[in-house]
This record gives sequence, C-alpha cells and structure tokens, in this order.
Amino acid sequence: MSETAEHRLKRLGMRSWRRGTKEMDMILGPFADAHLASLSPAELELYDALLLENDQDLYQWVSGQAPVPERFAALIETITGHTQRA
Repeated sequence: MSETAEHRLKRLGMRSWRRGTKEMDMILGPFADAHLASLSPAELELYDALLLENDQDLYQWVSGQAPVPERFAALIETITGHTQRA
C-alpha cells in the first residue's frame, strides 16, 4: 500500500523536528513547517533522501564547513536561505 500525500508530509515533518541533534531540529523543523507543503513530488523525494543522511554531515553542509554533494546542493541552498531569513 502506498503512502498518502498527507501521511508523507506528516512523516517528513516529524523526521525534520526529531533529528539526532538539536541543531538540526532547529534548522530542518522550521524549514519543513514553512515549505514541505509547497515542494514538488521530486523535491519531496530528494528531501526524504536528505533526511537519511547523518546529522553531522548535514550540519557541516548547512553551515558551510564541508562541501555539499551535488545531488543536494540546490536543496541545501534553499534550506540555508530559509534559515538566514528566519
């Protein structure tokens, strides 16, 4: 049975707020609340894949301490742009 769109958004939102580190909770949680509903199916698929990455790598990518894998570059740029405006 496939996941409904509503369930997927709830699952991604919960995974965004309940990471392994508080820093990533505070970065991904507000981003998810503000943007998940407006992402395309392809963008949601990519965001879902991003959430499988470990928090130490994610934090280094969003803070500019390490290069972002090309696959996630545009998404990380969107997330960091949201974080800077918030």
